[in-house]
This record gives sequence, C-alpha cells and structure tokens, in this order.
Amino acid sequence: MFSSSYANLPPLPHRLFLLLTVIWAGSLWTVGYMVAPTLFAVLPSRETAGMIAGHLFRYEAILGVTVGVLQLVLCNVLIRRGAARYRSLRWVVLAMLVCVLAGYFGVQPLMEGFKAKAQALNVGVSESPYKGEFGMLHGVSSVIYLVQSLLALVLVWRASAPR
Repeated sequence: MFSSSYANLPPLPHRLFLLLTVIWAGSLWTVGYMVAPTLFAVLPSRETAGMIAGHLFRYEAILGVTVGVLQLVLCNVLIRRGAARYRSLRWVVLAMLVCVLAGYFGVQPLMEGFKAKAQALNVGVSESPYKGEFGMLHGVSSVIYLVQSLLALVLVWRASAPR
C-alpha cells in the first residue's frame, strides 16, 4: 500500500489532507465558476445577485482560511514524519491561503466601501460614480480568485499523485 519511505506513516493524516484538498478545491470551483455566474444569469437584479454572491464568497473565504490552516498543520506533521513531498505541497497551500487573505480580506473591504458610498447616494454601485473603481477592484479580485483556483488544481494534482 505504501512505498518503503511511507511504510511508517499512518494513512490518516494523508487521507485528511486529501479530503481537505477536495473540499477546498471543490467549493472554490463550484462557488466561483458555477453558482456565482448562475446568480447573475438568473436573477433580475445585478445588485441582488452580487449581494448573494458576496455572502457565498464570504463563506468560501472562511472555509479557505480554516482548511488552509489545517492543511499547513497536516503538512508540518507529515514532513516531521518523513514525507518530504509535503514540503512543496505546503508552499501551494500557503500560496492559496495568501490568495484568500489578499482577495477577501484585502480587496473585498475596498469594494464594500464603494458599495456603501453608492448606497448613500441611493443607487447601485453600477449606476454610481464609483463604478470604475469598483470594476477595477472586481477585476483584481477575479484575477486573485483565478490564481487561487489554478493553485487548487495544482494541489489536487500533486496531492493525489501516487506516492
């Protein structure tokens, strides 16, 4: 079942790592590339779709931080037990965690500020003078999310490779 370098490793930490990888990557891809676009395609109001998507992305960010921290702990445990391949996986997890922190906790509050300013004018952000700035930040946020999604693909690919 395990190669000789993994003979002394119990499978549970590795399996937990894989489970967390699937949960994080699957939720990231589902929310970002299926649910959010569907909301904007189906709901009559862009503001309503954006509000719901914003809530989903908040939950996604909380999940990402939680899973990322747990995976870093598991990587460290597995590395201490001799599983050197988790050194590179740890960097991928750390990069994904940085994406969550930068995107949701860095860019997102700025976007919320523009939404609040638009609401103070009794208009949606897409009809406000802040439309350009909001759009630019939304683009930055989307690029960060795309990078995180691609890193998730790398993580799934590498973590599930035969040991």
